Amino acid sequence: MSGKIPYLQVIAKTGSLILKEGLSICFYMHASHHDVAASVEQTLEIYLRAIGRHALTWYPDYEGEWQPLDDSSLEHVRQELRTHPGPHVLMRDSIGSLEAYQFQYRGVFLGPPFLAHTPPERHACAVSFWLPASYLQSQGIGPFRDLALSLARLLPFDSGHAGPSFHAWLGMEPLTQQMFNLGLRYPGMDIPDEHNNAYSVGDRLQGIHWMNFLGPSVLGELGGAEALRARLTHPGTAVQPLGEDRAVVILGDAPDAGDTSQGNVLPAYRELARVLEPWLTSREAARPYRENEALRRWERRFLD
Repeated sequence: MSGKIPYLQVIAKTGSLILKEGLSICFYMHASHHDVAASVEQTLEIYLRAIGRHALTWYPDYEGEWQPLDDSSLEHVRQELRTHPGPHVLMRDSIGSLEAYQFQYRGVFLGPPFLAHTPPERHACAVSFWLPASYLQSQGIGPFRDLALSLARLLPFDSGHAGPSFHAWLGMEPLTQQMFNLGLRYPGMDIPDEHNNAYSVGDRLQGIHWMNFLGPSVLGELGGAEALRARLTHPGTAVQPLGEDRAVVILGDAPDAGDTSQGNVLPAYRELARVLEPWLTSREAARPYRENEALRRWERRFLD
């Protein structure tokens, strides 16, 4: 099986590809960067081992100019992870076209002084890993699932998820609105936005996905993995403990984007959304100056 992910392309008037289908793995940690830095650096090494050291080839310098990612600059990135109080690390496989592979990390500092417009209880360090949808055809579902689990076991996560997602040039608001509308048709597709999520998720959950990682706070309030399993009746749903206080909920044997135009509304996803609704958060708090109606509809796609 290779999963059910639609072939998607949005081309700009310039002829550039600005949106396509892909895969993403994301984790959020409600802690200051210095408490998670070593674990994040380990996940970078695991990711590079899975995709190949030379899959990531570019990174932005302090002036925002893209530079080649050679061994020396990669070591500079590692040093930034080790020493910066709140680093923003971004590495890609391309700067001239839409990337297939990307590592992004935004570290936060939860102590004073506190200057952000959202309160610290909403903040979390956010790390994400992109892969092309073709990874499922070339490597299989098992390696993708195992990669997500390997990364999870290294991180003191409060939440996380893995599965199909849109890969897009973020920051283009009309394209973001288009993604929200596409996301209503393909509800199993994530819309990555790690920058906003880092300032809105805290120790809560960012939506429903193929793989859903639950940290100590949410899992404890649910009564543990066994109590959660007892509330989920869909035959394709699996709840797997990860240590004593974390778990992952996997919705089916393979990723599925769904397609509401064909009646595929992902009932297992809807069931989990109803159970986890009290712990779901919205990224709207980090978007106070934007039109958010499309975001609200997309975030409630499994509930309304």
